[in-house]
Amino acid sequence: MLHKIINLTVRDVRFPTSLEQHGSDAMHTDPDYSAAYVVLDTDCGLKGFGLTFTLGKGTEIVLCAVKALAELVVGKSLQEIVSNFRGFYRLLTSDGQLRWLGPEKGVIHLATAAVLNAVWDLWARAEGKPLWKLLVDMDPKQILSCIDFRYITDVLTEEEALDILVKAQEGKQQREDQMLKEGYPAYTTSCAWLGYSDQQLKQLCSDALKSGWTRFKVKVGADLEDDIRRCCLIRQMIGPSSTLMIDANQRWDVAEAISWVSRLAEVKPLWIEEPTSPDDILGHAAISKALAPLGIGVATGEQCHNRVMFKQFLQASALQFVQIDSCRLGSVNENLAVLLMAHKFQVPVCPHAGGVGLCELVQHLILFDYICVSADLRNRMCEYVDHLHEHFTSPAVIQDAHYMPPKDPGYSCEMLEASVNRHEYPEGDIWKLEINK
Repeated sequence: MLHKIINLTVRDVRFPTSLEQHGSDAMHTDPDYSAAYVVLDTDCGLKGFGLTFTLGKGTEIVLCAVKALAELVVGKSLQEIVSNFRGFYRLLTSDGQLRWLGPEKGVIHLATAAVLNAVWDLWARAEGKPLWKLLVDMDPKQILSCIDFRYITDVLTEEEALDILVKAQEGKQQREDQMLKEGYPAYTTSCAWLGYSDQQLKQLCSDALKSGWTRFKVKVGADLEDDIRRCCLIRQMIGPSSTLMIDANQRWDVAEAISWVSRLAEVKPLWIEEPTSPDDILGHAAISKALAPLGIGVATGEQCHNRVMFKQFLQASALQFVQIDSCRLGSVNENLAVLLMAHKFQVPVCPHAGGVGLCELVQHLILFDYICVSADLRNRMCEYVDHLHEHFTSPAVIQDAHYMPPKDPGYSCEMLEASVNRHEYPEGDIWKLEINK
């Protein structure tokens, strides 16, 4: 079957998470976790599902961008796309008029991610495999054929990337078996959103410890003395042997970041995440250099526009942990490029997740990274946030603080139709109730 794509629909799905301060941080105080949710219909009845993550307002703008890209997708067959996936990626990102809105950044790139995520989901379903297994079973040259190497060949050529993938073939089956048995290590952000009370923090930390969690992330950046108090409270709760990370969500200027984090060094954080503007590569480099003597690394990437920015972050030694995002970059295609560059620079990848569907998506990418690229679990873990998984047909599965590899075909981002209908903005029942309050 050719699986010709005959229709693309996109819907604005929003969850009122701001009501209980879920997701709250120093810069995003009232997020309503949301998604631009894409469905591809084919002539044979098979569907592909994809999404990109937003925080509520503005999701309608992403929908407009997805609709602008639709004409580049509808009418093509799956086989036509995947036989020249690099060319299709470039078609979406290099349209002579639409690229002016980016290029490869902002709303148009979020829309590109949603569309491409749906294409990858369709491909995995057509092959009857979960996305991670589709990737793992690919020949190295086929993996490379999905990647656009334009603008990054000064640090990673196609030949170097092939060498990385070929070398990682050794021990590949053992690593896949290991993942199927043990899963991929995770950390939790669910315990310490900035808007939570001390009582909530204590209860959630206590519950997490009982469930086997040993790696915790705390939101910081609103008030220094409150940060010191909250971080000391959590460090006391989780003990000295557990891992603690802190996340400022872009709150500070460079000098302020260095000063603030230095005051938090007593709680021994592994990293400070997004200490300043996500675009300030040299600022991150200065922070990294200043904090290195304290044993604190810098992590960033969830709002890094594209592979070119990741290239420069790596070149400048501006981060010690790469945080890929399955919906900020141009889907699997662009994330593959970043995984390979991170491996060349020997910087561990610890993906950003949470939100709506991000855990479901990115688990596939980090499984592929371990099995087929890095072959290393040192200082590596994938974020997990325990919100909204019940709205997906194949929700992420956590056992003993590890992501268990998905078994269902696809990219794990199909939402329950009842959930979509109930949370569609502004027509869904949830939003009718909120608007009428």
